[in-house]
Amino acid sequence: MKEKLLLLRIVRDKDGNIFLDSTGKKSGRGAYICKEIKCFEAAKKDRKLEKAFGTKISDEVYDSLRDKLCELG
Repeated sequence: MKEKLLLLRIVRDKDGNIFLDSTGKKSGRGAYICKEIKCFEAAKKDRKLEKAFGTKISDEVYDSLRDKLCELG
């Protein structure tokens, strides 16, 4: 368990779009992961985001999330 400020929030909005929420204030169902790429890769491998959001997530969405995470460095 980590403090919320040390985590990244990923959101699924009412239209089904999944994106990184850098502000932590976007509306929609949120899931938190640590800011390290290895945490993201583990979440992808274990399909934890799919379980949290209750929907299938395409590889394109995962790639987009990974790219945004890398930009944050």
